Amino acid sequence: MTVRAPGLPPRVRIHEVGARDGLQNEKSVVPTEVKAEFVRRLAEAGLSTIEATSFVHPKWVPQLADAEQLYPMLGEIADVGDVALPVLVPNERGLDRALALGARSIAVFGSATETFAARNLNRTVDESLAMFEPVVARAKDAGVHVRGYLSMCFGDPWEGAVPVGQVVRVARALTDLGCDELSLGDTIGVATPGHVRELLTRLNERGVHTDSLGVHFHDTYGQALSNTLAALQHGVTTVDASAGGLGGCPYAKSATGNLATEDLVWMLDGLGVETGVDLGTLTATSVWMAEQLGRPSPSRTVRALSHKE
Repeated sequence: MTVRAPGLPPRVRIHEVGARDGLQNEKSVVPTEVKAEFVRRLAEAGLSTIEATSFVHPKWVPQLADAEQLYPMLGEIADVGDVALPVLVPNERGLDRALALGARSIAVFGSATETFAARNLNRTVDESLAMFEPVVARAKDAGVHVRGYLSMCFGDPWEGAVPVGQVVRVARALTDLGCDELSLGDTIGVATPGHVRELLTRLNERGVHTDSLGVHFHDTYGQALSNTLAALQHGVTTVDASAGGLGGCPYAKSATGNLATEDLVWMLDGLGVETGVDLGTLTATSVWMAEQLGRPSPSRTVRALSHKE
């Protein structure tokens, strides 16, 4: 039954990360053809933003070493239904590789904490911002949409709770670099709704507008949907999610899976919030992908609708 709650946006754009953030955390390397089919099925389910791959050095993320082979296979998908296929780029070399293949949307990946910046980027927070500056500038000059991921916005496995002001400083810096949107990451899944509202409010006070923000929650403590609802009530209309709940974070071992796209769509459908996503088609896609990976989907909605334990 659909029962609309007051104070929610009429439509939410789901930024699907399963094909990139999900598969990069798999122990096995998924064949390129399977990845391409996964993206195609996600598009057929109605997802309009599907993060396709990452142009990082294969040494660091071998699961996505086939970016040059995969991205050209997705051309038909991008041309049908106005589907955006953003890619992650860590530096100027990654940007060169993405632009050479015609990418029109990229993302850079920063950290709100020093320890994670050192472990993930081998740099301090400020050094990573300096590295991103020419990447963002060149991408904008080329007419490319730029997203800034900001990890560890709520808690860090080495540093503990992350001060809100610390997150706001780095978010403001990414905005000043020219990022079109920011994705606020609860990388280890420790956020709670009040914390989410406080961060969003403080960001607004520093001139970071809600319409430029997305949220990226992990479900470690079962809070991803409640945190998402808090963000929607604040006016956020972009939510990251991963089909079947795939993913975690290879550099933060306490990070469990992303918010499952099916669980998100089930909630939004019930609230009367439009997504453009067909839940049945999406569920079938995640069941198919789980079969490719040889294990059941962790998504509760996938398991309920497919009657699989």
